[in-house]
Amino acid sequence: MKKKQSTNQIIMTEGEIWKQLLAFSVPLLAGNLFQQLYNTVDSVVVGNFIGSDALAAVGSSNSLINLIIGMFMGIGTGAGVIISQYYGARDEKKLHWAVHTSMALSLIGGLILIVLGVLMSPFILNWMGTPEKVMPSSVAYLRIFFCGSLFNLVYNMGAGILRAVGDSKRPLYYLCVSSVINIVLDLVFVVVFGMGTAGVGYATVIAQAVSSILVVWALIRTDDIYQLVPRKIRIDKRMMVRILKLGIPSGIQQSIISLSNVIVQANVNSFGSAAMAGFGAYSKIDGFAMLPLQSFCMAATTFTGQNIGAKKSKRVKQGVIQGIAISMAYTAFISVILYFNAEHILKIFSPDEEVIAYGYSTMLILLPFYWTIAIHQILMGSIRGSGRTMVSMLIGVGNMCVLRMIYINLLVPFFPSFGAVMWCYPITWITTMLMDCVYSIKAKWIPNESKE
Repeated sequence: MKKKQSTNQIIMTEGEIWKQLLAFSVPLLAGNLFQQLYNTVDSVVVGNFIGSDALAAVGSSNSLINLIIGMFMGIGTGAGVIISQYYGARDEKKLHWAVHTSMALSLIGGLILIVLGVLMSPFILNWMGTPEKVMPSSVAYLRIFFCGSLFNLVYNMGAGILRAVGDSKRPLYYLCVSSVINIVLDLVFVVVFGMGTAGVGYATVIAQAVSSILVVWALIRTDDIYQLVPRKIRIDKRMMVRILKLGIPSGIQQSIISLSNVIVQANVNSFGSAAMAGFGAYSKIDGFAMLPLQSFCMAATTFTGQNIGAKKSKRVKQGVIQGIAISMAYTAFISVILYFNAEHILKIFSPDEEVIAYGYSTMLILLPFYWTIAIHQILMGSIRGSGRTMVSMLIGVGNMCVLRMIYINLLVPFFPSFGAVMWCYPITWITTMLMDCVYSIKAKWIPNESKE
């Protein structure tokens, strides 16, 4: 029976917790950095070689992309929780069906996304109030991007399986390769062949195809109990129900929060292409700043899942405390770096002074509240790892969607300004963090301690 453990894996059910969290997070962070590099390189190339209108087109597409893909990514989150728990418990039979059912769901989801993305992109962009002059570029970019959805979902599901069993290194290696391909093709398609925003889309799809092939090959070649056997990829109904039970709440959370961001983007669009480009440019910087926190969140999910599977609840509590300490230390560091350098970084995206001004204004409002996200990410990741994805959904949707929309629609009209729109983020970050804390302290979301 094949049970050989890869040297890339970290078993998180024993050893020093903070070292394991960091050891798991660092490759994960580097991988996320390369993934974020996809869209950032797109924006830099577009802003400098095509123009600010094209930059606005790419920037305004991000919220829509996150909205449509969010549900399917949530299913991947549910699969990762289940796989980490089965792996921690060393339940080979259930792990086998979880892996193959998860991959089957990603293939089905990818095909659905291709159809939805191609058909619905122009209608949703029009609903968002995208200016006419950037509409053709936005539609072209989105349609090409969604044609690569199958590769996107397969890679993320495969990488999620590896991370769930403690392997955050190989997803990093594959993203390094695909990121280099993406950068080279961006320059070739846009600068050499003059393909515009379409060239950026093609470069991203090709890079995603490479990363998906590499991660699937790794799963097929492994000798551990999570090995993927292509001919056995099929839906196990009972496993699918469990994956969807955990994954759909996460997907709804991501999609609905993304929907609220689409509505925020629509409000930003009303201030013109300079505001769109400035907000989009700082969003890229913000995305990089948040990546370590997202990595710590994913580490917390895997850590919690494996230790609950192994019935080591005391380690779960210790992991929450140490995870928050690590996240807060990072947040203090990055906040200082951005405060003194954001304006210079914004110039990388566009030389337009008005675009830079809008980006800098966004930073001044968001930056002082990053610490709330640090606490939220660890608590959310831990709660998800325990299988309480419904709770995470209700807290996230209630604050980052419902409350955010109440603020946008009822309060912003009384103070119609770009800054007033931006304040929807820190306000809802604070309320989300507070509810996370209350639930974590008051609810019994960690199973009773067993003798270790």
